[in-house]
Amino acid sequence: MAVTTPTKPADPDYVRLRSTATVDSGKNLLDVKALKMHFPLTQGIIFQRQVGAVRAVETLGLVGESGCGKSTTGRAILQLYKPTAGAVLFDGVELTKLGGEAMRKMRRRMQMIFQDPYASLNPRMTVGNIIGEPLEVHDLARGKEKTERVQELLRVVGLNPYFTNRYPHEFSGGQRQRIGIARALAVEPEFIVCDEPI
Repeated sequence: MAVTTPTKPADPDYVRLRSTATVDSGKNLLDVKALKMHFPLTQGIIFQRQVGAVRAVETLGLVGESGCGKSTTGRAILQLYKPTAGAVLFDGVELTKLGGEAMRKMRRRMQMIFQDPYASLNPRMTVGNIIGEPLEVHDLARGKEKTERVQELLRVVGLNPYFTNRYPHEFSGGQRQRIGIARALAVEPEFIVCDEPI
């Protein structure tokens, strides 16, 4: 992990990430400011405390006890959950203000590897269709080109390229995690949230 010095004074609510694609330019790929996500509570007690502050890094790891909000933070950054407050700027674009088609286009640049690979894979789709779907959604490949790209991605994650016609239930947990990784890598994103990857 490489740490760089922030260009503005330390602010505990300010997080900066730089991808290796923008290191030479000095431009931040992701800026997150005062991100908050509230869920209605029907019972229990909520405790609040600051766990820490992060300045500028190329790779960021969030560590905390179960239920502290690590997954929620990743999902809120990617706008899978709409944050209650705060700002998320990706390459200078305010994500919390995007909607519809603009957000769909932005998703090609940001992907997520989900914590539970089985729950994130459609059991009615083959592995080839699961990995190939983002290629079609973002008009990156179709037909033979898509098939070849899916097989290449399976090889990259250490799976047999001829497994494209199998279904998620035919794989072990670790293999399903690799399928999720291949799906995230399919569109060659600039930013990936890895929610407890194996």
